[in-house]
Amino acid sequence: MDTSGPIRPRLPSPVWDVADPWLAERGVELRLKRDDLIHPLVPGNKWRKLTPNLRAAVERGHTRLLTFGGAYSNHIRAVAAAGAAYGLSTVGVIRGDELAGAPRNWSLARAEEHGMELAFVTRSAYRETLRGLSEDDPGTLRGLEERWGRAYVLPEGGTNVLAARGAAGLVAELPDPGSGDVVCCAVGTGGTLAGVAAALRSGARAVGFAVLKGADGYLEGEVAELHRRGWGRTFGNWRIEHGCHGGGYGRVPVELEAFAARFEERHGVRVERRYVAKMLWGVYGLVERGELAPGSRVTAVVTGPPDPAGSEGGAALST
Repeated sequence: MDTSGPIRPRLPSPVWDVADPWLAERGVELRLKRDDLIHPLVPGNKWRKLTPNLRAAVERGHTRLLTFGGAYSNHIRAVAAAGAAYGLSTVGVIRGDELAGAPRNWSLARAEEHGMELAFVTRSAYRETLRGLSEDDPGTLRGLEERWGRAYVLPEGGTNVLAARGAAGLVAELPDPGSGDVVCCAVGTGGTLAGVAAALRSGARAVGFAVLKGADGYLEGEVAELHRRGWGRTFGNWRIEHGCHGGGYGRVPVELEAFAARFEERHGVRVERRYVAKMLWGVYGLVERGELAPGSRVTAVVTGPPDPAGSEGGAALST
C-alpha cells in the first residue's frame, strides 16, 4: 500500500530555529519540529501514527476503521480524513451521549463531512469499552463487530505499537543530531513520546509534558509497556512532567493563555492550546528552574495545528 497516495505529506517536516533572547541569556537553544505542517487534514503526529495502521488495515483486508475520541478530538478528524482518502469507511465512537442531539461543533462536523459515522455513548460505557480493549477482552471486540461489522479498531488517540513506531520516524529527520539533545513533546496517550525515546541516539533525552490531570498514576506505565511490546525492552532516557496540564485536558488557565499569546506575537507561530502550548510552557519552566543547563539544545515537537480561526474551540479558558 502506498500510504502517500491520495494524501501527499510534507516530509520531512521543517525544523525552525527560535530566536529568543531570554533563552539565549540562559544558554538554551530552542527549535521547533513543525509536524503541524505535514498535511492540513492529517497533520503532525496523527499522520505518523496513522500511516502504519492504515497499511496494516488494508493488508489485512479491512474496509472500515473504528476508533474513539472526545468532542474535539484531533484523532477523530484525522481518521475520518485519512479513511476517506483511502476508500475506507470510518466510525467514531464519541464520549458523551448528551452530544447526540446537540448541534455539531466544528470538529465533529469536519469528521462527518469526510463520511465518518458518529456514535455517541455515555462516559461510563466509553470507559468500559476502552478498558475491555486494553485488556484484550474478546467480548468487547465481539460487541463492536456485532454493531458495526468487521473493522480495524484504533484505540483512543490512535496509540498502539505501530503508531509508536511511526512516531519514531521523526527523530531521523532531525538535523545535526547530538548526544546531548533534548526532544520534547506533549503527551496524551504516550505514543509519540514512546517512539521518540526509542529512536534517540545514546545520550539524548526525551521529555514529555502530560496534558491530562492525574495521569501520573498510569501514563509512565503506558509508555513503558509500548516499549516492551514494540522494542522488547525498556528505555531510561525519558520522563514525563505532570505540572503543565493547566487543570486538565482542554483547560487553559489565564497564565498559559498569556504565555501562548506572547509566544505567538514574538515568534510568528500560531500555537495550539490543548497540547502544544502546554508543552512549550513546560519547556520554558524547565529553563527557568535551571533543569535545562546552559548548552542544552531543545527540539520541541509541534504535534498539531491550532483550531481554525473563528471556531469556538475545545479549550476552556479558566481563571
